[in-house]
Amino acid sequence: LGAMPELKIPDKFAASLNFIFPEEAKIGDEEITRGPNIKPLPEFTPLKDKISCSATIKLGDNISTDDILPAGAKILPLRSNIPAISEFTLTRIDENFPKRAKGILQGGKNSTIIAGENYGQGSSREHAAIALRYLGVSIVLAKSFARIHRSNLINFGVVPLLFKNSVDYDNISQGDELELEGIIGCIKQSLPLKIYNKTKNLVFKAKFEFDEREKQVILSGGLLPFIKNKNER
Repeated sequence: LGAMPELKIPDKFAASLNFIFPEEAKIGDEEITRGPNIKPLPEFTPLKDKISCSATIKLGDNISTDDILPAGAKILPLRSNIPAISEFTLTRIDENFPKRAKGILQGGKNSTIIAGENYGQGSSREHAAIALRYLGVSIVLAKSFARIHRSNLINFGVVPLLFKNSVDYDNISQGDELELEGIIGCIKQSLPLKIYNKTKNLVFKAKFEFDEREKQVILSGGLLPFIKNKNER
C-alpha cells in the first residue's frame, strides 16, 4: 500500500472573521431569514391563578414520549415547525386529539391530560412537551411521571400535577370540565390544589413536588421566560 504520507500541521490556521462584529459596531434591526419549515416556539405566558380546562384525553399507564409525539422519517423533519409537528400529538392513541385540543383552545379554554402511572417514560424528547404547550395543554394530571419528561413539561410551562389520592383518577372522564383556583398561592406555599370537576360536581385534590427553582419556572410560564425575567432584573 505504500508509506503513509507525511502530515504537516501549520503553525497557524487561517480564520475568517467575517461573522464577528466589533463591539462598537452598530447593528440595525436585521430580519432573520428562515426557511419555510422553521416556525417560532409557542407563546410562553405566565401561569394563571385560575384555569378552566377540559379533560381532553384520558390515558392509561406507561405512556411513552413516542406515544405522545411519534418519531419517524415523516415526522422528525418537522421538528423546527411546531405547528406542523403538533398535528401528530397522541395520534397513535387518538387521531382526533390535535383537532380537539385546538378547538378547545379556540374556545378560550385550555386542555388537561389525565394519565396513569409512569407518564412520559422513554426518550427525553423535548417536542413531546413543546407540542402539548402549543396545543393549549396547561396541565398534565397523572398518578406518576417519568423523571425527564416531568422536567421537560416544567421547562415548557406545562404543570405536572399528581393525584393526591390515586382513586380520583377513576372519577374523571374524557370531556369533563375542570376548574382550578388559587393556583399561584398554592404553588408558592407548597399546598395541595383543589380541582373542581364541574361536569360531575366533584372536588378532589392534586399535589406536586417542585423545588424552589421549579416553582419559579412554572410561575414564569416556562424556562425561557424565567431566564429572560432573571436577566432583566
